[in-house]
Amino acid sequence: MNDFGFVGPFAEELAAHITLKRAVGYRYRTDEGKLRAFDSFTAEHYSNTTVLTREIVLAWCAKTAWETDANRCARASVLRQFALYLHQTGKEAFVLPNGFYPAGEQYIPHIYTDDELYRFFEQTDRCHEVSECPYRHLVMPVFFRMIYSCGLRCSEARLLKYGNVNLENGVLQILNSKNDRSRVVPMPASLTERCRIYAEQVHFRPDENAWFFPGMYGREITPTNAYHNFRRFLHQAGISHGGRGKGPRIHDFRHTFACRCLKRWSAEGRDLNAWLPVLKAYMGHDSFADTAYYLRLTADVYPEIHSKLNSVFPAVIPELEVHDEETD
Repeated sequence: MNDFGFVGPFAEELAAHITLKRAVGYRYRTDEGKLRAFDSFTAEHYSNTTVLTREIVLAWCAKTAWETDANRCARASVLRQFALYLHQTGKEAFVLPNGFYPAGEQYIPHIYTDDELYRFFEQTDRCHEVSECPYRHLVMPVFFRMIYSCGLRCSEARLLKYGNVNLENGVLQILNSKNDRSRVVPMPASLTERCRIYAEQVHFRPDENAWFFPGMYGREITPTNAYHNFRRFLHQAGISHGGRGKGPRIHDFRHTFACRCLKRWSAEGRDLNAWLPVLKAYMGHDSFADTAYYLRLTADVYPEIHSKLNSVFPAVIPELEVHDEETD
């Protein structure tokens, strides 16, 4: 029996693959979950196989009735990486061609207007407490303001510990985020002050390991809980939601933050060649291409600065592509 508890025909290979991923610095938690499902699938349907065949790969990647194209692509991508690992270790395996499955309809990020931001945060301030989550009315106004004001991914705010928030200097310590990157994020002065007041009300007995934003029964806020609260505030603010996969989304606060930074810097006449790397570091992007994405988005949303951005980065501004939740 391997340490991961895999029981299918590829149990040892799956365990070794995940171990290698983590050895080179990846957390590999979400992908491990997908591989666990694959292990159960093969244990049930292909228990006697010794080769990862085309039949197995296509059967596993078949789209279910309840999932999106993007989710199917994510499952296929994880299995493709496992197949490549098998090849590299000298084993026979069918490697799904890259881009074999379409990602589906492209999502164009929603950039919140000043009025929408005002109405949304006004509703968070009206949030009331519930017995299972007595601090909800205190958590939500600060939680969503932090995501927007600091351009955070939702998971980065959800998983903050009290010890990661320096209330004296107004600095957040983001640990092991996407691609296991860590960074330091300065907060605006107004948010720092709001966090100090919040901490006095919620963390009156400071514990470095306590969740800065406690959810139900003191546990961390779950993605589902964050999303349900977001949708409620959105509805109360009168901001239309287009349905599943249409948005607006929580992650669009991060998009809005980046676009507003670029718009402000452009209006102030700052040298974007110097400031774009600052935005890259602040947002924790892995590559310049991730940050350059916002050049196109900013130019499209604020056409009045299109020519200025294009003159500075004529060959860098990319076409808009799919950007799923928590991806950039």
